[in-house]
Amino acid sequence: MKLLVKKIIRKLKERKLKISFVESCTGGLLSSTVTSISGSSKVFTFCIVTYSNKSKTDVLGIPKTVIKKYGSVSEQVCLAMVKNINKISKTNISISITGIAGPDGGSRTKPVGLVYIGIKIGNKIEIKKYLFKNKGRSYIQKTAVNKSLGLILSFLK
Repeated sequence: MKLLVKKIIRKLKERKLKISFVESCTGGLLSSTVTSISGSSKVFTFCIVTYSNKSKTDVLGIPKTVIKKYGSVSEQVCLAMVKNINKISKTNISISITGIAGPDGGSRTKPVGLVYIGIKIGNKIEIKKYLFKNKGRSYIQKTAVNKSLGLILSFLK
């Protein structure tokens, strides 16, 4: 994973791009992974961990009605998260992650392992839906981080 992060940092530096994150189910693991690499301060501006619905509404400004209608783990909330972190950070690239890492919290329609990852580069936004195997909380969080890093790299190509 370190090689992947180093590659991303190098590409961001070459293009003079800045990146920001908003994380929920990963609890800051994506930003921790990126900042564990020397030189990341040249490209990484900040991360907000909006773990609770209250923080999603109070900090990010996501309407309570959106969370109530779709749930905090939804394409709609992931989209609002990535748009709003981008407005706050004014970075070239923004990532949002929301999901259910377990072991509790899942349902038949939203099982443990359901994760949405949003990426915004310029005017282009993509929201990806994943259903990771329920191999434990740490596995789901690490897999979500790996997918996020892969998305960043694919957008930089």
